Amino acid sequence: MTDYLSLHSRLAQVGQEHLLKFWPELTNDERIDLVRDIEELNLDEIKLYFDRATVSMNENGIKLDDRLQPLPEGKLISIARAPLEKLDAYRDEGLLQISNGHVAVLLMAGGQGTRLGFDHPKGMYDVGLQSRKTLFRIQAERILKLEELAQEANGKRGHITWYIMTSEHTVQPTYDYFVANNFFGLKAENVLLFEQGSLPCFEYDGRIILDEKHRVARAPDGNGGIYRAMKRQGILDDMQKRGVLYLHAHSVDNILIKVADPVFIGYCVQEKADCAAKVVEKAAPNEAVGVVAIVDGKYQVVEYSEISAKTAEMRNSDGRLTFSAGNICNHFFSSNFLQKIGSTYEQELKLHVAKKKIPFVDNAGKRLTPDKPNGIKIEKFVFDVFEFAQKFVAMEVPRDEEFSALKNSDAAGKDCPSTARSDLHRLHKKYIEGAGGIVHGEVCEISPFVTYAGENLASHVEGKSFTSPVYLRDSRDPLHGHL
Repeated sequence: MTDYLSLHSRLAQVGQEHLLKFWPELTNDERIDLVRDIEELNLDEIKLYFDRATVSMNENGIKLDDRLQPLPEGKLISIARAPLEKLDAYRDEGLLQISNGHVAVLLMAGGQGTRLGFDHPKGMYDVGLQSRKTLFRIQAERILKLEELAQEANGKRGHITWYIMTSEHTVQPTYDYFVANNFFGLKAENVLLFEQGSLPCFEYDGRIILDEKHRVARAPDGNGGIYRAMKRQGILDDMQKRGVLYLHAHSVDNILIKVADPVFIGYCVQEKADCAAKVVEKAAPNEAVGVVAIVDGKYQVVEYSEISAKTAEMRNSDGRLTFSAGNICNHFFSSNFLQKIGSTYEQELKLHVAKKKIPFVDNAGKRLTPDKPNGIKIEKFVFDVFEFAQKFVAMEVPRDEEFSALKNSDAAGKDCPSTARSDLHRLHKKYIEGAGGIVHGEVCEISPFVTYAGENLASHVEGKSFTSPVYLRDSRDPLHGHL
């Protein structure tokens, strides 16, 4: 058993000895839990974290208008305005990299579907499509289809490795779900789950909060925790071992996500980018979305609250918003850049602070849930590595083709299951009509096994008329949508 006195003196050096105040009352098992929690804290880092976090908290609210520039023309390509032959060349490059086994996907899937009224990992959510496919299944099938398209283009089948970041609460149910569904047809060895880290919660004076007498209060360290987790859990080593050169990273809750999009991969490869972001044009100046911009000469995502209304409303001579590159958590990284982040830049990542109501144990040992914020949670954001990139580029994609977030229950009326469903139906109807078919009505779904992004549909639909509900399926799709 860890010696109480040596533990106390280590904690006292960093002002955290209060974590042991209930030690005499704890059972042996509880003491083991508490010691493990304390051992998991990097005590030398803790003070540093809190000091850096409070500096960033004091900077919150400072407007960045004078230090801000939009992305320059040469760093941003727009899918809607780029010549087709250019996009085709990028697609060919992307498919070649996939055939060569150089591409992996990093799925950020740590969240529960709590706001959807669903207490399982969000990727297991069924949005109510005719196929009853969940987010995980749709994305897995898009990966399989892409491997096939790459094989058709290059005569060689490369596997796309799928790294899935979970959290301590979602890792087991996610793994069980994949096993129960036979990894949706993917090879089990090409699907790797790893866990997001956590950081302690602090009182405003820097003392770590106790969640119970024998447990430290912790919270997930944000999607920017992926870099540390990838290093600590062997994902960076695994990428090197497999010869993965490029990574497409995105969040689980976008039903329209083009997983490992070959056009995006190809563009980034040809531009020799360290790092890139897909963006959508902001719908309105006051849309509450972060924008990718340049601050003090460095690329970063600027939150909506960090710029004034006047700056948000600025327009270019063509009438488009000056700061229009809306961030959608959809990124590209070269593996070289990820290795640099793991070894150097991760320690320099900005820390973002949120004041929260954090349950705590009072002096009498009673667990209380406060009714107003009583402490801080610290998070890192995935996009905060942009500033370290030597070569950063962005790709503006059409929102109606690539972005529909699933955050809320239907009661909210936006970013919810019914909007996700109708956005997918609308896009799939557009695919059929673009390939020469006619669709009467709105409900329209195409299996990823039939098409990845609208390609090769003419042989199925040209000159045909379909009446809603339409579901174009493949022999690999279960009948009647029962999974």
